[in-house]
Amino acid sequence: MIYKIRVILDTKEDVIRTLLVDSKITLEEFHKIIAQVFGFNGQEMSSFFRSDDEWNQGEEIPLCSMDDAPDALCMATTTLEQNIEDPEEKLIYLYDYLSMWTFYCELIEVTKTTDSELPKLILSIGDTPDEAPAKEFVADKSTDGFDLDDDEFDSNFDEFDNIDDLDLDKY
Repeated sequence: MIYKIRVILDTKEDVIRTLLVDSKITLEEFHKIIAQVFGFNGQEMSSFFRSDDEWNQGEEIPLCSMDDAPDALCMATTTLEQNIEDPEEKLIYLYDYLSMWTFYCELIEVTKTTDSELPKLILSIGDTPDEAPAKEFVADKSTDGFDLDDDEFDSNFDEFDNIDDLDLDKY
């Protein structure tokens, strides 16, 4: 099968590439294709993440598995069609853990045959920025069972100045 996949770089400006690829390629090969069409050398650590319709990050498929288990997921042993097979299915691709280039990959169309050479870049919109956009990670509201605001939390520790003042016999 031939997959038409839209790959969108997570930036304020539109930076989009649409690719035709063979569904049987490994995720490692797909990683190299994405890196090439966005102007990267493909040598940085990367991961794909399975995703749902709302782009929530799911199970990780790393470039190199750090797990010793023989069935551990990695890009070299996982094919594209094992992860997406129907239009609108999605993957998140993270390139370069230090820069955090983030891409959204969505399967647009599946066809049975084509006369063209694969992989093939069929649409390119926008230029890749020189630097990865800054990422802001915001934690959800605490779900640990405590419902203290910051002032109340800090006031519980006002009386503690020195560990030597603590009466350890109480504990």
